[in-house]
Amino acid sequence: SQEAHSSIDKAAIVLGVGIDNIRRIPVDERYRMDPGALADAISRDIDAGKHPLCVAATVGTTSTTSIDPVPEIAELCRRFGIWLHVDAAYAWAAAILPEKKHIFDGCGSADSIVVNPHKWLFTPIDLSVLYCRHKDVLRNAFALVPEYLRSGDEEDQPNLMDYGFQLGRRFRALKLWMVLNYYGVDGIRARIREHIRLANGFADWARNHPHFEVMAPVEFSTVCFRFNPSPSPGGEELDELNERLMKAVNESGKAFISHTKIDGRLVLRCAVGNVRTTQSHITGLQRLLESAAEGLSR
Repeated sequence: SQEAHSSIDKAAIVLGVGIDNIRRIPVDERYRMDPGALADAISRDIDAGKHPLCVAATVGTTSTTSIDPVPEIAELCRRFGIWLHVDAAYAWAAAILPEKKHIFDGCGSADSIVVNPHKWLFTPIDLSVLYCRHKDVLRNAFALVPEYLRSGDEEDQPNLMDYGFQLGRRFRALKLWMVLNYYGVDGIRARIREHIRLANGFADWARNHPHFEVMAPVEFSTVCFRFNPSPSPGGEELDELNERLMKAVNESGKAFISHTKIDGRLVLRCAVGNVRTTQSHITGLQRLLESAAEGLSR
């Protein structure tokens, strides 16, 4: 979709497909991929003699944490024989909550799914997890084993060098194992659930504040918001005002917020993901934003 992560572009470059052969599918008012527009794009390419090879759906986009309609996308992929990849790098951690499992409907039909535990599963950077339904296809794409790397047990012992570009690897999995072993299912559920509660509380504050507004649906633990005083300067001046607000907050050393652009507008983001974040941190951020905004207004 138009909201897909830039890693999709990099993958197309590495594969030799090229940027020109990426189709950016329009999104709806909730920033989700439009299945009708996807079907039209596939049909146009097939009519033009091109072969669509992969659809990348996203569950929890980087900018807004929107959720693409994976069941409808999966059906299109089945109909046209296209590989379905699901980018759930950030949001997949929420699948551990029974009340959030419906969000991942259709993901069971994916050919591959990527998850980044360093984003919302309390694991130090870097750690990505790839689930792939077709290990033979993955291995055939990457395996290149010269004689000096043969050990005689290639058939019995899978080697990660055959499943990606990288040859030597460090033991990334150990730190994830430690997190899972220490907190357990109940401990992780409690913390993920609390992060979502804190994010929704922050969003309620922004919605009810006379000079702040929420800019996208809050699906998980990230809130897109902005400062919009009355009267509003609008346009580039409002973008600049929010950029200055972000800089003031970050330079305080008390909190760190990030930004993105939605429909060409600069918006700020509060992302709750640290295992030690509490209500006091959120309340402190709200006060910090109000104080910084007051200073900018003056």
